[in-house]
Amino acid sequence: MGLSLFLKRAVQHRPKHLALVFGNRRYTWSQYHKRVKKAAGALVAEGFQNDDRIAILMANSDYYCEAMMAAPWAGGAPVPLNTRLNITEVADSLDDSEAKFLMVDDLCAETGLKLAAERKGRLKLIFAGEGQCPDGSISYQSAVESAEEIDDAGRTGDDLAFILYTGGTTGRSKGVMHSHGSAMVWPLYMMAEGMHCENATYLSCMPIFHIGGAWPLYGCIASGATTVMLPSFDAGAVLSAIESEKATEILLVPTMIQRVLEDPAFKTTNTTSLRRITYGASPITEALLDQATSALPQTEFVQIYGMTEVGVITVLHDQQLHGRGRELGRHRSAGRTTFVCEMRVVDENDAPVSQGTVGEIVVRGPNVMQGYWKRPEETAKALKGGWMHTGDGGYFDEEGYYFFVDRVKDMIISGGENIYSVEVENIISQHPAVQSCAVIGIPHDEWIETVHAVVVLYEGKVVKEQEIIEYCRARIARYKCPRSVDIRSTPLPLSAAGKVLKRELRKEFLEKT
Repeated sequence: MGLSLFLKRAVQHRPKHLALVFGNRRYTWSQYHKRVKKAAGALVAEGFQNDDRIAILMANSDYYCEAMMAAPWAGGAPVPLNTRLNITEVADSLDDSEAKFLMVDDLCAETGLKLAAERKGRLKLIFAGEGQCPDGSISYQSAVESAEEIDDAGRTGDDLAFILYTGGTTGRSKGVMHSHGSAMVWPLYMMAEGMHCENATYLSCMPIFHIGGAWPLYGCIASGATTVMLPSFDAGAVLSAIESEKATEILLVPTMIQRVLEDPAFKTTNTTSLRRITYGASPITEALLDQATSALPQTEFVQIYGMTEVGVITVLHDQQLHGRGRELGRHRSAGRTTFVCEMRVVDENDAPVSQGTVGEIVVRGPNVMQGYWKRPEETAKALKGGWMHTGDGGYFDEEGYYFFVDRVKDMIISGGENIYSVEVENIISQHPAVQSCAVIGIPHDEWIETVHAVVVLYEGKVVKEQEIIEYCRARIARYKCPRSVDIRSTPLPLSAAGKVLKRELRKEFLEKT
């Protein structure tokens, strides 16, 4: 069985149900199914063959959603690419994936034309934008309209479903290969957790090139739910769509939640339809969580933890944010493992550690990637012993709740003490003047590293460096507190998924010293 089974089931069970909304275009499952078959037919007519790959460099759209299913329907795999990369980085991923087709929109058409010209006939360019199709490219819409519907190629099991390139927050991006088997597991266990069920109207604003945009798309296809697709995240557009489309679910990273709550339209928008906000990608501070749950009392907040290589692996449901769960501190956890995977905490020798001891999280199960595209050594290292080594540090409590403490690479070692940046960030964020913050380790001749905080204040607020330091000293051990604070007016650098790029903050600091 492959991903196409989900679409066949949806059109069989709910042919007239609304499947997809993008702007003024709306499709039932029957209509979406027909367009996928024609889009697959258009690809094959242009020479797309089994095991070929089509790179997609676009903002979210209905055409993007079609291509994500049309490629496997035609026997190949999509390769979504990050639209925030520069042309050199895009070229690197494009050549690395050996894609024979590149699909672009208006935003990325110029980049696509340059890349196609450089490859002198080795790359076919498909234009799927709203404007006029540029010379030298294939019009997606015209090709789909004139194409014949084709039968499903029948991809299944270990066949490559797609390649997602990692965010590159620690260096060059790697192509994460997921099979149809692993990709099919994700929607099934998320439905078991109560998400993306058939009565949902899911508002999608995470980029499809990110795992947080890809798996909900397949999840809604699996259940037959409705997806309302936005081109990208914009707080005002999110609020407008919640009200107009009566959205019931959305996935946001913490920085997005904050922007929605602070948007001027929030107070006048009808958000009563919103049953669930799923959040993840980076830890949420207690201050923001309390603000959000107070502002949206009818909405459940569900935390997920995962990564491109494994999908979602833990879930923390709303009830743990209140009552006994709150008393036990479970609201600070990332939840418990999902139904299909196994997690454990290990030391540097891969030996399991005792409950409550911090170590590296490793994962195994049918949700895990096949490996990194054309990188056997890095694959072997990541999947050593049959376990995916996440690079995340954390621990389990006595009832299996997982507490994330830091990326292993972000842990600060100062004077022989391990300091977890997330813990310090959680304290700083509670200061009433602080809008956002990040904590990094900076070099020190005597202590190896010291704690450095980068803080962004709310507009109109004034706080001095020493006040932040003293605020921390009153709440956590002195050795964990920042020795220096950079108070800035510009936003923190973020990845496309809303994660703070701490490597950029380290680079900025080192350039100043």
